[in-house]
Amino acid sequence: MMEEQVILVNEKNEQIGLMPKLEAHEKALLHRAFSVFVFNDAKELMLQQRALGKYHSPALWTNTCCSHQREGENNIQAGKRRLQEEMGFVTELEESISFIYKAPFDNGLTEHEYDHILIGKYNEKPCVNPEEVADWKWMSLEAVKQDIADQPEVYTAWFKIIFDKFYQHINIT
Repeated sequence: MMEEQVILVNEKNEQIGLMPKLEAHEKALLHRAFSVFVFNDAKELMLQQRALGKYHSPALWTNTCCSHQREGENNIQAGKRRLQEEMGFVTELEESISFIYKAPFDNGLTEHEYDHILIGKYNEKPCVNPEEVADWKWMSLEAVKQDIADQPEVYTAWFKIIFDKFYQHINIT
C-alpha cells in the first residue's frame, strides 16, 4: 500500500503539491489538516487517547479525531471519513475556524499544519479502532481546560494550542 500523501499548502491554504505524510513531518512543511470536535447534548466533548503504536504523540489525549485531507476531498468529507475510521461512527460536521500552527516533537518530527476545525454532535458510544485509539471519554470544556492546566503533558500539542487560542470557537452553545 502506498504511503498516505498530505496536501502541501501555502499560507493562503492554496495547494502547492503533494508529499508522503512522514516526509512532510520530517521536513516540517506546511500541509492541510483537520481536527474534529464532537459534542453530546450535555455539551461534553468526546476526547480520544491516541493508540500506543502511533508514530508521534502515542497515548496522549486529544480531540475526537484529526488527520489530513486527501487530494480532491473537502474538509467535511475528510472529517467524516476519519471519524468513521478512528471512532466508528459518522455524524454531520460543520466548519468552524482554521489556523496555522507548528509543533515540534521529541522524535524529530514537526507538525506544521493549516488546520481546519470541524464541529459535530453525537450522543452514542463510539466503536473505536484499537489501531488508532486506546481509549475515549466525554468531558466538559471546563474540565478539559482545568485538566490541561493541571497535567499538560497528557495532551497532544495541537489540542493544547487549539484549546488555548480558540476556546471560544469550540465552546458550543
